[in-house]
Amino acid sequence: MRIHGIGVDLVRIPRMREVLARWDARFLARVFTDGEVAYCRARRDPVPHLAGRFAAKEAGLKALGTGLRMGVRWHELEVRRERGQAPTLVLHGRSRELGLARGGTRMLLTITHEGDYALAQAMLVEDDALPGPAAPR
Repeated sequence: MRIHGIGVDLVRIPRMREVLARWDARFLARVFTDGEVAYCRARRDPVPHLAGRFAAKEAGLKALGTGLRMGVRWHELEVRRERGQAPTLVLHGRSRELGLARGGTRMLLTITHEGDYALAQAMLVEDDALPGPAAPR
């Protein structure tokens, strides 16, 4: 596996509460996919999970080396998490094109939240080809 980009981001959960109190549905629709919002709203307190996903998107943008430039949009970086599995950051559209152009084939992701903070780290990686069967001797 080769690493082609790495990013990390830290979000203050109380700040996310303030943003949601002010912009609520407008902010959610601009930044998150319907699946991300549904996942977070299914939690007892959705705000730490939203903060974690926001941090993941920011970390992913840093790993791509683009920020929100070059035609990249928030919805093109989607955090998915299946029950019992680690979260993944799935790239769509322009962000996927840029990731592939940098040599990456997927984005590894870790998210954590504790107290007032949510932190995420993303790595744009290229998987090595699986070795073929050993040559006969």
